Amino acid sequence: MKRTIALLAATTALAGPALAEDLSVVGSWSSLPLHNEYEAPYWTETLPEASGGDINVSLTTHNQMNLGVGDVFRLLGDGVYDVAMTVADYAVADAPELEGLDVPLVALTADEALAMVDAARPMVADIYADRFNSHVLAIAPYPPQVVFCNAEVTSLADLEGLQIRASGRMTAQFLEALGAEGVNVSFGEVPGALQNGVVDCAVTGAGSGYSAGWWEVSTHLLPIPLGGWDSVVTAMNLDRWNSLSAETQELITSTIASEFEASAWASAQDALVNDIACLTGNGDCPAGEARDMVLVEVSDADFERARAVLVETVLPEWAERAGDEWAARWNDSVGATVGVTIPLD
Repeated sequence: MKRTIALLAATTALAGPALAEDLSVVGSWSSLPLHNEYEAPYWTETLPEASGGDINVSLTTHNQMNLGVGDVFRLLGDGVYDVAMTVADYAVADAPELEGLDVPLVALTADEALAMVDAARPMVADIYADRFNSHVLAIAPYPPQVVFCNAEVTSLADLEGLQIRASGRMTAQFLEALGAEGVNVSFGEVPGALQNGVVDCAVTGAGSGYSAGWWEVSTHLLPIPLGGWDSVVTAMNLDRWNSLSAETQELITSTIASEFEASAWASAQDALVNDIACLTGNGDCPAGEARDMVLVEVSDADFERARAVLVETVLPEWAERAGDEWAARWNDSVGATVGVTIPLD
């Protein structure tokens, strides 16, 4: 009997504390719908409940911590926290090959953007493992990155000569190829920059601009996705990931795909339509009061010109920064999916 009791006690000890995991998680922008509607509920409710209480999460966001956005994944790799999520473009200074995840104008719908992301996942996984000592858990979208202008514009050609805040390095390169000047302004500083004439236009997601009040300092909205879909990567420190049991890894992998990532993608296309309605008054606004920005219709000629600039100038310049090996991988994965090939030497 004593032997049986001792065996049960040992088994219980192994099954209890050994399974319990405390995760420190740093989310993306706290003011935006992706965090409030999907990230926060997943980490604070869904995952702990699915684990039967064995996973405890302490959640904050990078802006609440006053982190520089370029530091989020660097600190993750150093083990400062266990999990982090933010826009992949914020990390391209450390990993220029990562720019290939979110290329402007190759995906015009949420389904096309998801296909592009799915094709890029093996590349992204290798980049995060090599550059940031991290394991990629999910890639979710912000809505397409459109153009807010505090200037009268009627077409893509009117952006020439303007100073425009870009949402990422490839977008900045794209704007410069169009004859505009890309300006580096942080997201939180954009309203003041637009109001004071530091920039004429700025690129961000339509919903992000609505939530942040960019409509107060902008007059015209170009719904062309010059900034891509601003993919948000969720990753876990690789050492921390490897310390988890296979069962815990599988639980996180399956639930984050079904309960966080899939839900965010499912709402992405409708979110764009609703956000444009909220900004312009063209349609019903489920998020609150509709505003009255001028909606600039993008012509077929604008799309054709933009696509030509992308293929002939922007992507070849990225291939030089990233190197032929990454450009070849992009051609075989993302490029094959979206029907674009980067010429290589």
